[in-house]
Formats: sequence, structure tokens, C-alpha cells
Amino acid sequence: MEKLDEIDGQLLKLLGDNSKLTIKELADRVHLSHTPVFERVKRLESNGYIKKYIALLDAEKLNYGLIVFCNIKLKQHDKRIGHEFVTDILRLDEVVECYNISGDFDFLLKVYAKDMKHYQDFVFNKLGSVTSIGSTHSTFVMSETKNTYNVNF
Repeated sequence: MEKLDEIDGQLLKLLGDNSKLTIKELADRVHLSHTPVFERVKRLESNGYIKKYIALLDAEKLNYGLIVFCNIKLKQHDKRIGHEFVTDILRLDEVVECYNISGDFDFLLKVYAKDMKHYQDFVFNKLGSVTSIGSTHSTFVMSETKNTYNVNF
């Protein structure tokens, strides 16, 4: 892994805060000319430090205001069951994030739903059809205090 310098860190922070910044705007903020900033950003992208640029959507304004964290316990732990679970989860539009975790549960899902009825339908008809799941536990978000994708280093 290459060592990132302070300028790389500044560029990553700036782009993490606002990925729509132009090369000119980035160059002005890190006090370099356009060419080295362009080359640095391209290097950060090609080396995987920047995975992609996205628009962070407001789920509530899009009528998906119910956020649920759903803990999943698999029926059993083997390679086939794990792969089957991941394949099935990737097909569910309501699941916006999925993490393989340690502890009492095997996976943590972040789910967006329109309301409780929509979530109930999701659990019974979509999540319920995932045969590798042994049990679930849902936690409902009352309010969001912080949401950032920036990584400080």
C-alpha cells in the first residue's frame, strides 16, 4: 500500500464532503495547480481509495422514511449457506447496506421502508423467502443524528 501524504488526505476529505467539487475548486483549496491535483485524484481513484462518486439521497423525501437495522442469524454456518444468503440479499431493493458481523448475529442489514406496513410486507414476503435465515431482530430508527461516509485518517 502506498503512503498517502497530507495533500492526498485533504483531497479525500474535500471529496468525501462534496464529490461535486471540480478540479479547479480542489486545486484552490489545497493550494496547488490543476495538473497535479488532477493526477492525484486519478491516482486515488485507480488505487481504490475513491471507490465511486454518489448522490446521497434523502430517503424521507422519497417516501422511504422508515429506517430499520435488521440483525440476521443464519440457520447454520457453512460456505454454501453464506453464499446463498449474500446472493439473495443482493436482490432485495429495500436493503441498502449489508455487513457480515461478529457477535450474536451473523449479518446486519440497513433497510429503507415507506412505513411499518411496508416493512412488515418486506419481512414476511421478501426476507421470509430467504431460506438461509434462522432468525431476525429488527431495530427501528427514531431519528438520525449523524450520517457521513468520510473516513478520517
